[in-house]
Amino acid sequence: MLNRLTERIWVYPYEEARDRPNLGYVRGDRWSLAVDAGHSADHLRGFYRELEAAGLPLPALTVLTHWHWDHTLAMHAVHGLCLAGEMTNRHLAAFRDRLAAEGTGFFFGLDERIRREYADGKPVIVTLADMTFAGEMSLDPGNCPVRVFRAEAPHTDDTTLIDVPGEGVLFLGDSTGASFPDRIMDPDLAGKLAETVRSAHPTICLEGHWTPLSPEEIMHDLMNGNG
Repeated sequence: MLNRLTERIWVYPYEEARDRPNLGYVRGDRWSLAVDAGHSADHLRGFYRELEAAGLPLPALTVLTHWHWDHTLAMHAVHGLCLAGEMTNRHLAAFRDRLAAEGTGFFFGLDERIRREYADGKPVIVTLADMTFAGEMSLDPGNCPVRVFRAEAPHTDDTTLIDVPGEGVLFLGDSTGASFPDRIMDPDLAGKLAETVRSAHPTICLEGHWTPLSPEEIMHDLMNGNG
């Protein structure tokens, strides 16, 4: 079920059973963008069906928050183009090469939820983004400025945040979580991310696998090691 957050922003909610993250949608006057591609083509198709049922155009651009499979493995099925940070694309290339060399065994061994998502035998397809950026870039799909920028965060070294200031929404992906796979919460990186959240002045923060939170809740969790 597609949930409306603001006048211009919707969310296709996360599902923990199959490690499916929130997928965001930002509606501009001229075109629209999605935040993250999803865990599989099936996941993405569910998102698109909900958009079409709501009378919303499919996204012209999908922006990735980081390289992890649950956010990127449906890239081969996206409508339009994909945008990622340069480091995200490098991680995806390395992941694709490892799958080619070792097969899917190591991947399916990472988590039971991955095995559930791919239990029907669908292929694991890793695709690189069509476009990359370094640092920060600005987008405007039509009277709705969007800021896409790299940030230091504890979860991965390729974190991208998506800020929609006119709507008061900051998409955080999994940036607030501990590192994977060792589950370490680096307090220095958590503090830097908390400051980034504070300086963006959002009203609503959306993590990859949770319901919307206030910036105060996010900063509290980060400063108390609750990622």
